[in-house]
Amino acid sequence: MRIERITDAAAVHRAADLFDGPPLPDATEKFLAAPGHHLLLAYDGDRAIGMISGVEMTHPDKGTEMFIYELGVAPLARLKGVGTALVESLAGIARERGCYGMWVGTEQDNEAAQRTYRRAGANEEEPFLLLSWDVTGDR
Repeated sequence: MRIERITDAAAVHRAADLFDGPPLPDATEKFLAAPGHHLLLAYDGDRAIGMISGVEMTHPDKGTEMFIYELGVAPLARLKGVGTALVESLAGIARERGCYGMWVGTEQDNEAAQRTYRRAGANEEEPFLLLSWDVTGDR
């Protein structure tokens, strides 16, 4: 298995089955072009078998931290360390970029994700409530 940082939209579209939905062309280009946005793909030969995306977030009184936006592993590659390797690779980028930490949110019943993050060194913090807004006006 090899892990590569992706900067080419075509590679994202070839790995579309690893995402929650089909990558949107404009959003893909915007994500890849933004400083502090990172997308890594894990490959077995020429086939993409896993992906992780991360976003650096900076606040005036805290510095910069890495947010794991999404992690996906192809069903045939699960339970083989692909997810853990991707998380560890993103953590390495976070260290190189001077981030003070890295974090992720996941569903309370997503035990597979929680095991992956813990294997990669994550510690559980106190639970929090997530509130969100639909700002599209399509209510």
